[in-house]
Amino acid sequence: MKEFDTIAAVATSLGESGIAIIRVSGKDSLELVSSIFRGKDNRGLEDIKSYTMRYGHVIDRESSEVIDEVIVSFMKGPKSFTAEDTVEINCHGGVIATNRVLEEVIKAGARLAEPGEFTKRAFLNGRIDLSQAEAVIDIIRAKTELSMKSALAQSEGRISREIKTLRHKLLGIIAHIEATVDYPEEDLEETTSVITSSQLNSVLKEIEKLLSSANEGKILREGLDTVIVGKPNVGKSSLLNALLMETRAIVTDIPGTTRDVIEEYINLDGVPVKIIDTAGIRETQDIVEKIGVEKSKEKINEADLIILMLDLSRELDTEDIEILDYIKDRKYIVLLNKSDLPSKLDRSKLEALKSELIIELSAKTGEGIDKLKDAIKSLFFSGEVSSKDAMITNARHKQALIRAREGCAAAIEALKNTSAIDLASIDARDAWMSLGEITGETLEEDIIDKIFSEFCIGK
Repeated sequence: MKEFDTIAAVATSLGESGIAIIRVSGKDSLELVSSIFRGKDNRGLEDIKSYTMRYGHVIDRESSEVIDEVIVSFMKGPKSFTAEDTVEINCHGGVIATNRVLEEVIKAGARLAEPGEFTKRAFLNGRIDLSQAEAVIDIIRAKTELSMKSALAQSEGRISREIKTLRHKLLGIIAHIEATVDYPEEDLEETTSVITSSQLNSVLKEIEKLLSSANEGKILREGLDTVIVGKPNVGKSSLLNALLMETRAIVTDIPGTTRDVIEEYINLDGVPVKIIDTAGIRETQDIVEKIGVEKSKEKINEADLIILMLDLSRELDTEDIEILDYIKDRKYIVLLNKSDLPSKLDRSKLEALKSELIIELSAKTGEGIDKLKDAIKSLFFSGEVSSKDAMITNARHKQALIRAREGCAAAIEALKNTSAIDLASIDARDAWMSLGEITGETLEEDIIDKIFSEFCIGK
């Protein structure tokens, strides 16, 4: 069975670097690496102790040719990442050197690991649960320190502990209901209904509390998609550069300079914000610019937030009105750019805008940028953005919590009718099962496979 194969993969990014690490995991990992390793003074790995390292060379088993100078470390299971015997070969970085060592490991009998297979083994071997496993990839992909801290808290089991506590409470409720159904002669239905309704309401509040963090958590994990829109030459690229504090977009006085969509991440007090600078939206005969305008409209439709830029030094025209009409039902902030120039824009024409956030700024001088940042945070976060509390950052977890909430609510409704008390047990069990999907205790194997397939190979 492939679950018991010894697996290997490069655990570091391929490319020019001082060191690359090849991870080998499985019951034969030490014997396998030992067969291609020659230590100093011809010392092998047979007597290596757990959590120690040994210097030497990886050799070609057939020709005895030296392939690379390496340091090998050994971690005996279950005290390793995968809970299996694990060997890590530290070799020189670079595509050729790294792949040559990996090739020799495969020749010696290892199988190339599938994406996420090391973390999957840690999960299957009971070292971590599914929520903690998913946090591993969130740590790798984290774009700010705050999003990394949130993922780290999840990897240490903060979400798991909350979910396990709720499942334990639900199990007690289920047992209470079923005991009442099994012993009807005791006439406990009414008492059970009152007690368990109160307990279910308590669980429901905890689920609601976790769900309330989901929107903020999603932004911390994936970033806030923010699109800068406006007619050509209004200052969109200058704003992107001001936010990034570097020259990323070409800034000229020629309308239509930005022909494509430019995407960059900025760190907004720990919140990753993906800023998307779009081609100016206008009618154009230029084929390349026309494609850029269509892409801009796609990005607007997908965005969490739209920053509409208007030029204070020019009157509102039909192009501005068209863009306003296109985004009127979305969440947006209006920026009145070029506040460093004499104003010609008639403010009375802005009174019809739904947006309460109208900010004056100068993308050229940077004046008003801080107000924009504060406005973005106030729109999406209820208070100070923090990773101190358990935060739901994963869409799969959110869906499971929604189903658990529905199960609890249905159970409470069923308990109002004492003759249907057995139905409450079914609904409560559905909620218990849904919560189990978060930690992986009640999740189907094909879904587990899909989750790990999204990981990088060396993880």
